[in-house]
Parts: sequence; C-alpha cells; structure tokens
Amino acid sequence: MSYRTERRRRQIMAKGRQMLLTARDGSNPVTLRAYAPPPQSSQLADGMPKAAFIAQTLADELNAVNVTPRAQFYLQDGPKTYTLTDATPVYDGATICGWTLIAAGGD
Repeated sequence: MSYRTERRRRQIMAKGRQMLLTARDGSNPVTLRAYAPPPQSSQLADGMPKAAFIAQTLADELNAVNVTPRAQFYLQDGPKTYTLTDATPVYDGATICGWTLIAAGGD
C-alpha cells in the first residue's frame, strides 16, 4: 500500500461516517465508510447547500462485494438519500484505491 492510499485511508477512517449504497432496484446494499466534506460558504444559499453532494470512500467495501458504483445508484447518508450522478475511481498507480461519489438530491 502506497503513501497515497494510506493517507486516504487515515482521512476517511478519522472523519468519515457510515453510508449505505444501493443499486437503483434496491439490490446489493453496501454499507461503507465515506467522508463528505462540508459545503464551502460559496456553495450555500439561504443556509442550505446548493452544490452537488460529494463523498470520498475507499474501494475495500465495494471490492469485497464486487460492486462498482455508477450513476443512478442511491447513497443514503443518515436521513437523506441522494442519487449518484457520477462515480469516479481514484487510482494509486494502476490500482483503484477509492471512489469519489457525486450525487444530487438529498430527499
């Protein structure tokens, strides 16, 4: 494991929280630990976030159950449920060490 993967792991373990990722049809639910940085002040309007919800996660939980996140998956963070608009892999060399999950909604 390289420095990049280890640094990402430490940040997500320290600052992350449990989230649930499920396919659109409700199959393959995966509980994962992810870090969603708080919105910047420029992304707030009337005290409410107006930017996309972005969560950083490790690839470990997803690889263990052979799930590749993609658009239209649901991401549940506490009481809010988001719909993924994109899922971008994070590489450490040639290996996927994590995912950046970009979502909209929050219903």
